[in-house]
Amino acid sequence: MRIGVISDTHIPDRAKEIPKVILDDFMNVDMIIHAGDFVDLEVLEQLRKICSNVRAVCGNMDPEEICKKVSKIDIFKVGKFNIALTHGFGNPNRLIDSLFEYFKNKQIDLVIFGHSHNPTNETREGILFFNPGSPTDTIFAPYRSYGIIEINDKIEAKIIKIDG
Repeated sequence: MRIGVISDTHIPDRAKEIPKVILDDFMNVDMIIHAGDFVDLEVLEQLRKICSNVRAVCGNMDPEEICKKVSKIDIFKVGKFNIALTHGFGNPNRLIDSLFEYFKNKQIDLVIFGHSHNPTNETREGILFFNPGSPTDTIFAPYRSYGIIEINDKIEAKIIKIDG
């Protein structure tokens, strides 16, 4: 399964729309995951037009109308792997520590998160922590990015830097 992953789009605050390169790439995925901070509900609707299989959570900057449509945490299975999707919480500088403490005893293989805007692809004690970064932020993020995760007999995750 090929999964497109984005987070922290902050539309229309940081950009008017999702970058076209992402939308084009997501035309070839089996699932799209958004790890919160849409800001505008139209972003979720746009993703659903590209792929019928969209999973999403609300973030700390999302208005109530979004949080009524998606939860704060979504735990699901892809193949033999247990996946946790959350925006993240607390201090962005200690985010992986906080998420590790929260999920370490829940038999999770992959934690997909956002919040910090910093692309992360790190394994800790058998759990892969993956943050695609932000496709629109050039203030708090080192660069604009998104992610692709391939799940077959193993999980392969990569962060894709957006040029320009």
